[in-house]
Amino acid sequence: MTGPLLLQLSAVTKDYRGLRPLRIDHLEVASGDQLAIIGLDRQAAEIFINLVTGATLPDRGEISVFGRPTAAIKDSADWLATLDRFGIVSERAVLLDALSVTQNLAVPFSLEIEPPPVGVQSLVRALADEVGLDAASWDRPVADLDLPGRLRVRFARALALQPAVLLLEHPSAGLTGGDAALTGREIRAVSERRGVAAVTLTADPALAAVIAARVLILEPATGRLVERRRGWFRGI
Repeated sequence: MTGPLLLQLSAVTKDYRGLRPLRIDHLEVASGDQLAIIGLDRQAAEIFINLVTGATLPDRGEISVFGRPTAAIKDSADWLATLDRFGIVSERAVLLDALSVTQNLAVPFSLEIEPPPVGVQSLVRALADEVGLDAASWDRPVADLDLPGRLRVRFARALALQPAVLLLEHPSAGLTGGDAALTGREIRAVSERRGVAAVTLTADPALAAVIAARVLILEPATGRLVERRRGWFRGI
């Protein structure tokens, strides 16, 4: 861990009608951590994100975020304030395909997107440049982007409100090995430069090796997270 503790899961179990309940025996994420977890399929990854953000509570165990249990979240306003401290990169985050990259990236800042206000456009362009979206794409519909480009749009939107923690849900799904590795390195570089903690949920060990400083393998039956050292994946 590199800084103050942001997330802590202890003896967590959540039954979501899968093959077995989601179990996380112990997990701590500190400020600035770059962490990947292998072993959660897409449904389990969604449940994990819902638990960590306080959208749902565990059946057993305790989850603490930013110094307090998620069970202590009082109401919807309190939950939304907590949620604002997370940036979520997920295919479940809807992109407006008919609108431009600039308009999609303006959504976190303003309801005025046709066109966005001048000040918002400046913020958006800085974000787009930071995540590697070529300037030629900024005024194009998102529907025209390839999969790496769409991932960069989702990543930029997750960064927009300057979160303390990024949660990346199977970000390399559908990408080729080369695109996944390049995008993973870029995501890690931006996260480290900003000092934001990142937790990547993936089934891709090659991605995990480049996007994170620590790679954990989930043992589903016990919930143990076993750390793998650098070089464990052949070819990395």
